[in-house]
Amino acid sequence: MNRIKEVLEQKGIKQTWLAEKLGKSYNMVNGYVQNRQQPRLEVLYEIARILEVNPKDLLKEDLDD
Repeated sequence: MNRIKEVLEQKGIKQTWLAEKLGKSYNMVNGYVQNRQQPRLEVLYEIARILEVNPKDLLKEDLDD
């Protein structure tokens, strides 16, 4: 599970913008945001770089969250 949705909301960033920066389709990014699929580790690091956050900030620490 990831926190990409929460980080995007905190920063006021749209999924379409992130998709463009990543070079991925909106549907792919939406799958990450909705936790229907998880990005590969290197993609997660790229998302963190783009959003200027620590990669750990994109991960849920507790599965109960």
